Amino acid sequence: MKKLLMIPAALLLSTAAAAPKLSAQSIIVNPTSPDLSVSVRIDKDPSGNQNPAYKVGEKAVINATANRDSYVYLFNVNPDGSVDQILPNRLSDGNFVKANTTRSFPAPGDNFTFDIAGPIGQNKVLALASLTQLNLGQISTFKTAQDQFATVSAKNQAGLAQALSIVVTPIPQNSWVSDTAFYTVAGVTPISTGSLFVGTNVNNATVTLNGQQLGGANVTYNNLRPGSYPIRVQAPGYNDISTTVTIRAGGTTNLNAEFAAVVVTPPTPSTFTVTINSNVNNARVFVDGQEAGTIRNGTLNLQVGRGAHEIVMIVPGYRTFLSTYDVTKNGQITINPVR
Repeated sequence: MKKLLMIPAALLLSTAAAAPKLSAQSIIVNPTSPDLSVSVRIDKDPSGNQNPAYKVGEKAVINATANRDSYVYLFNVNPDGSVDQILPNRLSDGNFVKANTTRSFPAPGDNFTFDIAGPIGQNKVLALASLTQLNLGQISTFKTAQDQFATVSAKNQAGLAQALSIVVTPIPQNSWVSDTAFYTVAGVTPISTGSLFVGTNVNNATVTLNGQQLGGANVTYNNLRPGSYPIRVQAPGYNDISTTVTIRAGGTTNLNAEFAAVVVTPPTPSTFTVTINSNVNNARVFVDGQEAGTIRNGTLNLQVGRGAHEIVMIVPGYRTFLSTYDVTKNGQITINPVR
């Protein structure tokens, strides 16, 4: 939002009372130097002596202070001459300002923000303070009940100046005053970007750049910020390929990720099958002190881990068999107990 104000000389009202005057800085000036004063500041320039720059999308706060209880009206003149009415509006709690207090737009706690928008160029914020409420019907109106901000009818700086001069003329000369703040809307410098192509010799590869997954391989990725980044290319059944790539503005970086087949070594078995053969059925077999089963039809299959194991066979009427075996593979053990 941006607002300005100027009064053509032909429209200056004179005769008995001094008419509002034009000024290169304040645009409209009360020539009588009333004891009422108002100050308008943009948050980047608390002194009011500078011309700070804002980028499109930045948030700003406008502050107005008056030395007496008064009604403060804020307008913003844009570089293209269009005018926005900041105060009064239907989002803020009126435009009355107590003496020696500062009114902010937006005020702390307001549920809206003042976002800088285009066009790019010089902006002026005009504050006009009056001891009495002004009738702005010739300047702006709320078109619908839903409108939060009034639509300004003045189409350019001169039109706003003419309308304001008419508005302030009926009131006592010493009951109004104005001030102007300046700021510039600067263009956003476009960010140059680069591209990256990742080629691979396998299917289903994925690309991760600087910790963020881009997607599949054999694809060109655009709009990447220039710089050097770690990159990892992965594919099922292959070792990852990790390196660093440099993205250059206006160019395409090519990375060829050649995967080599992974030799998979079969895992070493952790358990083995040991078959116990015996000519005595119903013999009970113990492995490392735990009963492991009974001989049925001359055999019993055991699952044991690698290493030494104590095997015991017990059967009524026969001598107890006990021996230790070092198991390193699948195998068979024949145990025929004696009486």
